[in-house]
Amino acid sequence: MRRPFYSAIIIAAIAAAGLIAPAMAETEAEFYKGKIIRFIIGSAPGGNYDTWARLVGRHMSDYVPGKPKFIAQNMPGGGHIKASNYLYNIAPKDGTVIGTISRNMPTRALLNHPAVRFDPVKFRWIGSPEMSNRVCIVMKGAKVQKAEDLFKHQVLMGGAGAGTAVSTTPNVLRLLLGMKMKLIEGYAGATDVALAMERGEVEGICQTYGAFKVGHPGWIKSGKAIVLFNLEPNPIPGTNIPSVFKFVKTEEQRKILSFYSSNIEIGRPTVAPPGISERRLATLRTAFNATMKDKAFIKGAKKQGLDVTPLTGEEQERRVKALAATDPDIIRKTEAMLSKLNPVFTDTVKVTAVKRKGRRVLFNLKGKSVTIKVSKSRTKVTIGGKKAKRSAIKVGMTCKITHLGPNSRAKKIACK
Repeated sequence: MRRPFYSAIIIAAIAAAGLIAPAMAETEAEFYKGKIIRFIIGSAPGGNYDTWARLVGRHMSDYVPGKPKFIAQNMPGGGHIKASNYLYNIAPKDGTVIGTISRNMPTRALLNHPAVRFDPVKFRWIGSPEMSNRVCIVMKGAKVQKAEDLFKHQVLMGGAGAGTAVSTTPNVLRLLLGMKMKLIEGYAGATDVALAMERGEVEGICQTYGAFKVGHPGWIKSGKAIVLFNLEPNPIPGTNIPSVFKFVKTEEQRKILSFYSSNIEIGRPTVAPPGISERRLATLRTAFNATMKDKAFIKGAKKQGLDVTPLTGEEQERRVKALAATDPDIIRKTEAMLSKLNPVFTDTVKVTAVKRKGRRVLFNLKGKSVTIKVSKSRTKVTIGGKKAKRSAIKVGMTCKITHLGPNSRAKKIACK
């Protein structure tokens, strides 16, 4: 008569030991049912990162068990570093927070960017909806009409501020390969550079192939603009556009250029924080991959001028690990080369305008109006020798501003 009692004790002991826990474990659908997944976006609203993230979140909800609601949350700052630091160090590690961060984050970390607080290898990579290529483009009528011309004739390339790929790429190609690209700075972004190309102020730009086609439909097809080359080792499939690696002469050049270009090869990453369980990661990756094949998702992307060319999280992870294994000597040489491109200026000027609550400060320098970005966390602001918020900077103040040039982020602003 006591057997049931002893059986109950044995079953309880087994359960306590976790031997039958899997049968009783919460399913993924049970975990996600009624929950919200916050989708952190490392850029401000607008632009391709924001557009892709919102589109992915809108459709991915259908493929996550339990169908949780996705809510987009923009977290701009430091060129996606703020969002990356948040996802890595602060965000819950249970699959309720994921994010889209810049493809530049792995190389920023490896190049020891002072604001980086993450190890790119430890992020859990979910996938990318798009694989693009970085290209250099010139207008029809410029002296340079094909890549080989860059070793004979100078071309004026538009820049979007120190540290941006739009500005860095022409200088890297000039220093590394000897291409005659002269950078003209002072433009607020790629869109402004394209307008300057139409006005004849500059002749070309280096940016992603997809972004240029979306922003300027018909320019390439009509022959108004000519793509000289792409910056990845392999040419763009389905085109006659050559790879810039065709012009590499030494193994060291190849390695440095490969490292510089590597960020484009992880697409527009969607990641989860480190520490998320393998089971939860598999759920998110499966949902992401299914979303990439969803007809409504593909139709929505096409409507916005975007091409769905996905990359899996597993492949992203492999590529990031390979990048992290780059020869330290190549990383040091790349870092040294890039440091030459970003000379530091210190100018004592009178503030002529303040925009966006101190996020932008304008002043006149050598007869031209200069705009400088002011970061909440990375620009040291003082007024009268005391620490101050950027919103305290006012028109008419005399300030000593340490910066990297027009449209760059100020390192220090000391006002009287």
